[in-house]
Amino acid sequence: MTTVACACGARPGDGEHAVAVDAEIKRSVLTRLRRIEGQVRGLQKMVEEERYCADVLTQLSSVQEALRGVGRAMLHNHLRHCATEAIRSGDETRAEAMYDEIMELVYRSVR
Repeated sequence: MTTVACACGARPGDGEHAVAVDAEIKRSVLTRLRRIEGQVRGLQKMVEEERYCADVLTQLSSVQEALRGVGRAMLHNHLRHCATEAIRSGDETRAEAMYDEIMELVYRSVR
């Protein structure tokens, strides 16, 4: 997979930070991640207390869905800011690399 510098200025793997994260998405994602963190701690406690397996599995499913929701929000941000800029830039190589990156992200999310 070819990766490109994000339209927001971030470059994969070089330690840069995104500067075009939508403020509402950032707030929402952080809130969700904190809630997920609490759910995971609850799962640990359930396992320690040897709670009924079906109850643990139900909570685990809830955590997985919450993480998928975070992924959707981050993908939305990536498409809205980074991908849109790369595709509109007029640079065919950059746009093609972004298409490839998007497809790889989609494939990873459906595994």
